[in-house]
Amino acid sequence: MINLVPFLSYAFVTSFTPGPNNIMSMTNANRDGFKKTFNFTLGIFTGFFIMMLACSYFNLLLFSLIPKIKPFMSIIGSAYMVYLAYKIYTSKSASADTDSTHINSFLTGLLMQFVNPKVILYGITVVSNFITPYYNTHISLIMFSLLLGVIGFASITCWALFGALFQKFLAKYRKPFNIVMSILLVYSAAAILQSGLQ
Repeated sequence: MINLVPFLSYAFVTSFTPGPNNIMSMTNANRDGFKKTFNFTLGIFTGFFIMMLACSYFNLLLFSLIPKIKPFMSIIGSAYMVYLAYKIYTSKSASADTDSTHINSFLTGLLMQFVNPKVILYGITVVSNFITPYYNTHISLIMFSLLLGVIGFASITCWALFGALFQKFLAKYRKPFNIVMSILLVYSAAAILQSGLQ
């Protein structure tokens, strides 16, 4: 039977720490408001759930291929994160930024999950260590994937609420805020690239 405390501890700590999903949710909500960011967070949830299901069903296959996949995914994921960092750095206020919907949409949130090595490696790790050794029925894999998706959704929602609640305060310091968020994304990209190429 699954050891629930370590499983939930790992899932919550990994989900709530800064990463591309959380940083983008906070940045989008700060710029556009929580309501306009909700579709983006739903996209993240949907993509995250799909990735958890994929990791559940293809766990053994992914582990055997990981030495070949990891560097490739690290390069693509890091490049995408740098692109998102650039978009954050160059973004303006919601009224002036006509391109903000490009990075604050359901599709962007969904597609981010398929090039986000943190999500893929998290899925492989959590599934292989906590789920598939104990459960392998379709319903259990779906339910655990849904649970992980809900934990992830709670995380990005909290980060988005933070961005929205402090919208007026952060509006005064938009440029420094965008710079810090961009640096965090670039740092995440560099860390993922470094670990992926080792």
